[in-house]
Amino acid sequence: MSCEEIPVYAVKFGENFCLYFEDDDGLECDALRKDKILQRVLRNVNSQLLVVRPDLNVAAFEDVTDQEIKPGNGMQFNIHYYNTTPPSARRPVAFSVRVADKSYYLCCEKQCGKVMVQFREGEVPKDIPGESNAIFFKKTFTSCSSGAFKFEYSLEQGMFLAFEEEGCLRKLTLKKSREDEVDETMKICF
Repeated sequence: MSCEEIPVYAVKFGENFCLYFEDDDGLECDALRKDKILQRVLRNVNSQLLVVRPDLNVAAFEDVTDQEIKPGNGMQFNIHYYNTTPPSARRPVAFSVRVADKSYYLCCEKQCGKVMVQFREGEVPKDIPGESNAIFFKKTFTSCSSGAFKFEYSLEQGMFLAFEEEGCLRKLTLKKSREDEVDETMKICF
């Protein structure tokens, strides 16, 4: 048994159920803090680009040439990386995109009992004190494809961004992952 002294602090819950220490000495509550932003195009397994069209309320993967990629046309995404308190192995990210002169961020909302992918007008928050419908956890797609990722929705474990065929569109959606298979519709490359 050790004679080492271990300090113990009283705790309390504040707004949004954040945990605070009575004698905090500069400690902060559990939260997500924006770290860095990378600008990228997002491609699926078919090398199609994700394109956001808020006027049609759709985000779909389309065949796009490099010459067609221009700022403000819904194809260049800002990937907002967050640090967690305490640090975590899963890297939280959020996505935003500019279309014309407006910013939109990716989020998920329940509609008719199903979680739907949406792009809402506005900015991604700098700090997130608790849970957020705009946060996804970035994971390597497979151990042998370091440049490909999958993004798990933070509020629904096992649900990942993916595409699904709907007519002639490959729409962005959330899809349940199955442990026993590699689902190429969830593979997203930068």
